[in-house]
Amino acid sequence: MKCILSSGFILAIVHCIIVQVFAKATKIIFFLGTMVKYFACVGLLRSSWDQVCMAFWQRYPNPYSNHVLTEDIIFREVTHGNCLVSRRLLTKTNRAPRWMEKYLPVTMARLAYIIEDSIVDPQARTMTTLTWNISHARMMSVEERCEYRMNPDNPSWTEINREAWISSNLYGLSRAVQEFGLARFKTSVTKTMKGFEYVLAKMQGETPSRTLAEHATDRARETALAAKEKAKDLASQAQKKQQFV
Repeated sequence: MKCILSSGFILAIVHCIIVQVFAKATKIIFFLGTMVKYFACVGLLRSSWDQVCMAFWQRYPNPYSNHVLTEDIIFREVTHGNCLVSRRLLTKTNRAPRWMEKYLPVTMARLAYIIEDSIVDPQARTMTTLTWNISHARMMSVEERCEYRMNPDNPSWTEINREAWISSNLYGLSRAVQEFGLARFKTSVTKTMKGFEYVLAKMQGETPSRTLAEHATDRARETALAAKEKAKDLASQAQKKQQFV
């Protein structure tokens, strides 16, 4: 169903999203009475900025994002400056640690709802995204800001500058919750980069690198086969000993 909105209302939404993407991430650290864990890193994808932008919208599903259940576009608009402004709602599985589950309703302990705002500027060749959780945010809030731009040393590669802020208002457990959130976020970054590489390889007609699950399955099969062969050898040796007794 297509909604017809007034131009003034659309401009108000666009302005709101732009302000959030470029200002909200810098304001979170000033929350009064809230301790915040800060994390920053730089990632590199060996693909052009155009290819990475295309992959960004096609990165789900991939073998590294099985936790992403749905993605819905809430708003999308091209501004007068030819920038693409979007807001999406993502639904993800979010299994909390056992010690935390007792503080959450069953549905909240297993699902997380994420808002993702993005601005793609084809002239400046930058894409800026801001994501944050709207479910059980009082217990733990995770805000991430990413900027995708051409790598200055190699224009055919794309550089991702990533920042994250993890906070918690859970009295008495805020530090533990923040440590847990930071550790999970770092793991998520690794999977995100692997997922990007997988989708980019498929887009470029290459054979994607094998997933961790596939490698683990192969190792398990090899281990099981080796154990089976060893068991056969031991059984054969036991039979020979019995023959000479």
